[in-house]
Amino acid sequence: MADFRQQQHQQRPGGQGFASTLPGKGPSTSQVLAVVTLLSVVGTLLFLSGLTLVGTLIGLAVTAPVFVIFSPVLVPTALVIGLGVLGFLASGAFGVTALSSLSWMANYLQSLIRGPLTQTLDQAKRRAQETAGHVGQKARETAQTVQGKAQEATKGAPGQEVSKT
Repeated sequence: MADFRQQQHQQRPGGQGFASTLPGKGPSTSQVLAVVTLLSVVGTLLFLSGLTLVGTLIGLAVTAPVFVIFSPVLVPTALVIGLGVLGFLASGAFGVTALSSLSWMANYLQSLIRGPLTQTLDQAKRRAQETAGHVGQKARETAQTVQGKAQEATKGAPGQEVSKT
């Protein structure tokens, strides 16, 4: 027992125990306010959840005998309502499926009517335009290169004039 007391007093060389690991003297005012606010919010939420649990258990205890007494009426009613909701949902799903199938079929038939030849011609036209653009760009670059070399050649040969036409 005496050893335990000595260990408590000799926890850290500084002699302050856990407080020596904290920076500064203690928590700031904003930290204290944050903890107080957090505790009040958590406490309120825990109280409300406990109140809800108690209300649910009381409601279940009161209504369980009512469910047992009225089960011959409630079970078929629940089945009818459930099947009705299921029917509406299935109807909606089938309608969406039908519309999407109809849309796919219309696009497929339209592609058959236009035919692969039209698509191939469109692709060929687009490629020809792209190629013409690339050829034009290359021609401009080549012309600039030739012009630059011609200017260098005229600078290199003194006394010769190049006629501009």
